[in-house]
Amino acid sequence: MVSTKWFKGMNDFEDVLLVRNKVFIDEQKISKDLITDEYDQISYNVVVYEKNEPVGTGRLIFKDSKYQIGRIAVLDEFRGKRYGDLIVRMLIRKAVNIGAEEVHLHSQLNKKEFYEKIGFKTYGNPYSEAGIEHISMVRKGDVGGDCS
Repeated sequence: MVSTKWFKGMNDFEDVLLVRNKVFIDEQKISKDLITDEYDQISYNVVVYEKNEPVGTGRLIFKDSKYQIGRIAVLDEFRGKRYGDLIVRMLIRKAVNIGAEEVHLHSQLNKKEFYEKIGFKTYGNPYSEAGIEHISMVRKGDVGGDCS
């Protein structure tokens, strides 16, 4: 059984951290110091559960006058089940529901096509973030359907 749950700020943050740590620290070898930041205090987080176990997460923040989604992570053994797509669409829907006309993200360069399939477009030049090549992307307008 698959379910989702929203968290605001650092409330019930353990499941968010569990997924982030496995994907970003263990798998991608990103420094533990970069896994959380000051925006976690004010972010909306969504977690996807399979059989009551956290398998994916992502967050929505308002930063630099932009709604930004990020920290999208799905455990390796659960990829290919469209959980990443679900997470991104839920975050976009949340942003639209609270007033966003567009949503931004920093995509790892090798994940760019994933976001393009959801309607994101690249802008700017690639850059390094946490030692991994990224590209800025934006999605304008609604995603349709109710994912909230």
